[in-house]
Amino acid sequence: MSRAWPPSRRGYRAGPRGPWRRLFDYVLTAALFGLLALVAARMDRLNMRREQGAVTINDGDSLTLGATRIRLRGIDAPEYTQTCTRDGGDYACGRMARQALVALIGGRPVICEGWQKDRYGRLLGECKAGGVDLNRTLVEAGWAVAYGGFQSEEAAARAARRGIWAGSFVEPQEWRRDHRQQPESRHDPLGGVLNGLRELFRFR
Repeated sequence: MSRAWPPSRRGYRAGPRGPWRRLFDYVLTAALFGLLALVAARMDRLNMRREQGAVTINDGDSLTLGATRIRLRGIDAPEYTQTCTRDGGDYACGRMARQALVALIGGRPVICEGWQKDRYGRLLGECKAGGVDLNRTLVEAGWAVAYGGFQSEEAAARAARRGIWAGSFVEPQEWRRDHRQQPESRHDPLGGVLNGLRELFRFR
């Protein structure tokens, strides 16, 4: 008795994917990216640090606590040697931004908290002195621009023409680029993942 075997499936090719299948693939991809971003945020916080100690004020948005260099997170102040224009003349806005930070601290102890470093090894910190939020207050006073945070505070300072908003100035990031200085680092989720992995697998 002869048997009829089913035709071979060798060489079978799937037809083109329908629109619903493509939509599903897009949604799945977006969900995976969202999950990675969430994991990055969680892993960043594995490195949460709290620093305090003798303070050295470097410029309008960076300081040193003990041996830890700290960049104030979410703001960008004029560089120390930067000049701005007001009332038809130049003035040392970078030095004045540093003086504003010195006045805000007022010799009080400084406490900074953060969980990520920038590419130059500085801790990105939220800093306070005597309960005063240094990051936020510098933007409110017009001696720093918003740099990933504090947009409403910047808008208020601009409207009131406080600090550098009383005249004209080059954005600190552009000034650094024009003067060939190293740019500042924004929050980088991928960098947070790498920092977290290093922390998890570090041999102690």
